[in-house]
Amino acid sequence: MKELVEYIVKSLADKPEAVEISETQRELATVIEVRTAPEDAGKIIGREGRIANAIRAIVRAASAKQQKRISVEIMTEKEK
Repeated sequence: MKELVEYIVKSLADKPEAVEISETQRELATVIEVRTAPEDAGKIIGREGRIANAIRAIVRAASAKQQKRISVEIMTEKEK
């Protein structure tokens, strides 16, 4: 699943080399955290969060087939 999210996010980003994807196991679910260059964060989230929601929907559908629970979090960092 991590590879799927990485492919989608890198395809959308202007700086794909700055994309970092990490996967963390929690009690009830696996969490995939996405970090991008600050200028790409808005592009990944999309207007009113539409792109982020679409990425989450794709992951949710794919993980349901595997009977797993996976969530996607987009981490934003303030520019310095």
